[in-house]
Amino acid sequence: MWRKQPLKPVQREYARLAKTYDRRWASYLEGSITQTLNLLHSSSPNQILDLGCGTGLLLESLLARFPEAKLVGIDYSLAMLDVAKQRLPETIELHLGSAEDLPFADHSFDLVISTSAFHYFPNPVLGILEATRVLKTNGNLVITDWCADYWTCGLLDLWLRLFNRAHVHTYTVKEFEQLFQNQGLTEIQVSRYKINWFWGMMTVQGRKI
Repeated sequence: MWRKQPLKPVQREYARLAKTYDRRWASYLEGSITQTLNLLHSSSPNQILDLGCGTGLLLESLLARFPEAKLVGIDYSLAMLDVAKQRLPETIELHLGSAEDLPFADHSFDLVISTSAFHYFPNPVLGILEATRVLKTNGNLVITDWCADYWTCGLLDLWLRLFNRAHVHTYTVKEFEQLFQNQGLTEIQVSRYKINWFWGMMTVQGRKI
């Protein structure tokens, strides 16, 4: 049973947005998830963890692509998880919690994946450390997020850091590569792309050895 506790800024924001989130950001969500899956190197993972799973859209797409895999999602927002529970079959595990303190054993997943959530992580180093910890040997970490190397997202980052307490930081390619390298991930590949005139994204992939 999920326990309700005092809400932090990101939880308050998504408690307000949860019911309209999928409709409001439909084009962005479709574009970013489609690109992430098109770039995905993992061919047949058996256990997959979605960090910051939100309303479950990525999990829904992963289920269609990997119907035999065990799928698990974790999110910091109870309101978003309530939406995901309505969307997804009961076979998909959903957990309320932080990506920086994952409630999973070491070496649990073949693929840890996250889309459009990393800019909310208060401690990015710990987030990558935890993701790497729960990966199996030869497992893949895949993160898609806004890319500050695009001027539109760089300006958005500055604005959000001034006026939105939920937002933490939008990263450059160099910063993400360094985060992956510092945790010993190998075969690091970064793909930069735009899904429309405004949203400049990157998908970063690395393998645990």
